[in-house]
Amino acid sequence: MPAPPVPPAPGNPAPSDPALGSSAPPAPGDPAPPAPGDPAPGNATPSIPEVLVPGEVLDSQAGPLDTPDQALPPLVYQPSAAEDRLEPVAAPEGAYRLVEYVPQSEVAAKPGSCTAKAGPYQKQIERWLGLTVDGRQSAADCAAVRKFQQAQGISPAIGFAGPVTWSRMQFLSAGKNPNAAHECPVKAQRVACVDLARQLMWVQTGKKVTFGPVPIRSGRASLPTRVGWHKVYWRHKNHWSTIYHQSMPYAQFFDGGQAFHAIYHSVYTSEGSHGCVNLSVGDARKLWDVLRQGDGVYVWGHREGT
Repeated sequence: MPAPPVPPAPGNPAPSDPALGSSAPPAPGDPAPPAPGDPAPGNATPSIPEVLVPGEVLDSQAGPLDTPDQALPPLVYQPSAAEDRLEPVAAPEGAYRLVEYVPQSEVAAKPGSCTAKAGPYQKQIERWLGLTVDGRQSAADCAAVRKFQQAQGISPAIGFAGPVTWSRMQFLSAGKNPNAAHECPVKAQRVACVDLARQLMWVQTGKKVTFGPVPIRSGRASLPTRVGWHKVYWRHKNHWSTIYHQSMPYAQFFDGGQAFHAIYHSVYTSEGSHGCVNLSVGDARKLWDVLRQGDGVYVWGHREGT
């Protein structure tokens, strides 16, 4: 289900369906996702990692709050033609900007500065950039990471090897062949592939990728997106939670209350969704045009920290 800001979609409310409450967009002080990584060499007692927070203040007034997730299966019904003609509203400008999680002490870093702190994904990012892989921040490391962040529009671009920078690298690496590791089964029919480890999804028919890959946000540790084979059983473009009175745009339910749907904030958040697979409004709209009721959905792996 939904990650930081996205607005509700118009539409006639559906008959009562139980939905979970919304999760507020992360604000400075929210912890970033735990990073995998190797303990620092020579440290017998690992030091407590510094809590990471969004490197920029996120304006909660820029758009509607986080959309809710379905706790239980919705009451399925056939939307009217008039309802189906309505398109969910677009996300507010800047809703999906890439804001890196950084140590609290770096939030007020001067623009153009370079951090001396190693990030939780230091080794992975060093390897991806072709740098010396030692897990320690150097001036050369910081300059290379900062250059990548500037090119990708990640802020603050202070060279910190954080989760958003690493997620962006994994997205770029997936490229046109996201199933290079052959983890999503190849079938003659259309399959929506959900890679929880890389937080990516795509659609393939046989070996041909027909949509994506695109970044997603899956379920948190307490409400994980369920792995295995599923099937799209109901599509509701303007799905509306009659309990919380908020929208779940372009909802495509595939397992009970778990669905693909749009959110109005970044998918790169420290906290996962309530189980749904969240996408940006643009990606959810394109996915809506690609999938059909009855299509297979395959979910595997696990989200970092779950």
